[in-house]
Amino acid sequence: MTLSEKQQRFALLICSLIQWADKIGYKVTLGEAYRTPEQAALNAQKGTGISNSLHTIRLAIDLNLFKNGVYLTNSEDYQMLGEYWKSLDPDCAWGGDFKQFKAADGSWKGGPDGNHFSLAHQGIK
Repeated sequence: MTLSEKQQRFALLICSLIQWADKIGYKVTLGEAYRTPEQAALNAQKGTGISNSLHTIRLAIDLNLFKNGVYLTNSEDYQMLGEYWKSLDPDCAWGGDFKQFKAADGSWKGGPDGNHFSLAHQGIK
């Protein structure tokens, strides 16, 4: 599968997720989809992301979730969407499953990122 084909698959999967969220009573707005490699590198330096982010190849998006007009910001708020997302395709990954890790400088980085939805890039030609 080419990168373009994978990106097209990702777009359709995101459509399914958004429609399902709406069906169960949530509203969604689009957050960050594309991230430049430079921004990804800066995020990695700050500990708020990774330099090889799937956002840089358009295989990740951050969604903003609302219920009854209230913006939901906790990773746990996205649990139902994350589980649904992962059921759509074996390559779907949800940021709520991300783990915190200890960096070389001894600080803790990363951790759950519930509004992040991505599609693994393995198998791209």
